[in-house]
Amino acid sequence: MPEPSVPMTLLNEGEKAVISSFHLPDSMKKRLVSMGMIPETQIECVRIKKGSLIAVKVRGAVIALRIADAACILVRKTE
Repeated sequence: MPEPSVPMTLLNEGEKAVISSFHLPDSMKKRLVSMGMIPETQIECVRIKKGSLIAVKVRGAVIALRIADAACILVRKTE
């Protein structure tokens, strides 16, 4: 049975996940897609600073997101 989708903000540093969906305005979705963040793409949480930002590795690049935006991105944790 697949893992349930959770907000990206629930990842711990070093955890890997696959992007499930976005619940953001279209302009933000387009921006994330242009950086390689598309559904079914694997990510890794590199750093999380509670209440501030989260940094994730996507296709070899590290992308920092505001916690408020990351909370609207659903992911499925992987091993």
